[in-house]
Amino acid sequence: MSKVQIFIGSVYGGAEQVGELVGEELRKLGHDVSLNTYARAEDLARDPDEIILLCHSNTGSGELPDNIQPLYLHLTRDYPRIAGRRYGVINLADSSYMSFNEGGKALDAAFADLGAIRVGEPLVIDACSGDDPATLARDWVNEWARLI
Repeated sequence: MSKVQIFIGSVYGGAEQVGELVGEELRKLGHDVSLNTYARAEDLARDPDEIILLCHSNTGSGELPDNIQPLYLHLTRDYPRIAGRRYGVINLADSSYMSFNEGGKALDAAFADLGAIRVGEPLVIDACSGDDPATLARDWVNEWARLI
């Protein structure tokens, strides 16, 4: 089975709850999972075979939460060697804002620009949809896990 490190970016705890739930589901499927709520540059390099799962919310005008912003800045300023690294994206957003999903798109693009390979399509959980985030995350991660 795979090693997965979940980078969590959360302000009010919603993305952290989803990250924990997804981690539990992946463990049930036999994967080795670690949660990281304060991702740093060295966390990208700790194991090149480890798959990174980004699980974060958007804030303000589509920005990333403070606890994942340093990772984004590292990607866009220092250009770490992550070509070929596999990753996935879960983004919690709110379509009532003009900047819907902008933080998720920016972080996804930063990984892709450096040659990382996204596994599957991103899960975008819209706060305005009325859907249960836990149900959406469980369904998505079970499909995603088949791809890793």
